[in-house]
Amino acid sequence: MAKWGEGDPRWIVEERADATNVNNWHWTEKNATPWSKKKLEELLVGLKIEEDGVKCQIKDISKIEGEATINNRKKKLIYFYEWELELEWKGGLEESKTSFTGKAEIPNLSEENDIEDIDVNVSVKSNSDEAHKVKEVVRKKGSDIIRERLGQYIKDLKTEFSQNLILPSKDQKKSPTATEKKPVVKKDMSALPVVSKAAPKEQNIGVKINTLTYKYQEDFLCPPDELYTTLTDVVRVQAWTHSPAEMETEKGGPFVLFNGMVEGIFDELSFPNKIVMRWRFKSWPPAHYSVVTVQLIDKHDHTVMRLTQTGIPDSDFDRTKAGWRQYYWVPIKDTFGFGARVGSL
Repeated sequence: MAKWGEGDPRWIVEERADATNVNNWHWTEKNATPWSKKKLEELLVGLKIEEDGVKCQIKDISKIEGEATINNRKKKLIYFYEWELELEWKGGLEESKTSFTGKAEIPNLSEENDIEDIDVNVSVKSNSDEAHKVKEVVRKKGSDIIRERLGQYIKDLKTEFSQNLILPSKDQKKSPTATEKKPVVKKDMSALPVVSKAAPKEQNIGVKINTLTYKYQEDFLCPPDELYTTLTDVVRVQAWTHSPAEMETEKGGPFVLFNGMVEGIFDELSFPNKIVMRWRFKSWPPAHYSVVTVQLIDKHDHTVMRLTQTGIPDSDFDRTKAGWRQYYWVPIKDTFGFGARVGSL
């Protein structure tokens, strides 16, 4: 990614006015331990496990030891979490009135382990055949469901809790968190070109614009709905652009990014797989928009993002091409931890 103050000036966001942590250069840390304990309880307590005539439920978390922190260094969020959990479950056979209790121990919930590598050790407080059958359902079916919920905790830690850890640029008020859902204070738009919901009409400026088409593909280690939300939710957009953002996420809704340097209109929003928008630099000839189509393809363990952009002025092609990766895809991965795979043209 280009350094602050370098690169294409149309993409650059100005520095902070205060000197508390200019450019997010210094190491800052946010304690996520209390939030994590509450979140894990919300995700796990009451969880139901049902299969082959067996019904069980996680009744309580009897042990939750560990810690979680998020660190910001040079605008990059680094996540640390290490937990040891002990879950209490209760259940039995539908055809029987006998209930059994047991434990599910999770000794290694950590950023060092992938979700599928997290151990879930299940035990039951009985030696009967019925108890063994119930235990096996909890061990096989239940372990997968528990890991799924732990994966949700990790996603929420990287999106919900990490909001506002990367400081905004100068003259920008701190954006609200996703949980607060406070309205974004809009800045004065009088100095920017008017972005109307109506289809823009090409103005006769007396010069023919030669245009080019750009195609790009990138892999993201998240499901399509997560990436779709990251591209269309104003709070998340402000997190990875590190600047104010305005957008009406609806068909015909306008958006303004990077302190007004980029603007456009949403033409199609098909959750969670497709976004079509008219997109332009403020410096482009009046009323000239490119058309950007973003397709999000679910590949089970990752999402393939395919971008096609038509109508790029040929004089601006190289800078536009570089800008997508440097100011969209790389910051999104760094901010939300969506991993890294090498993109291809």
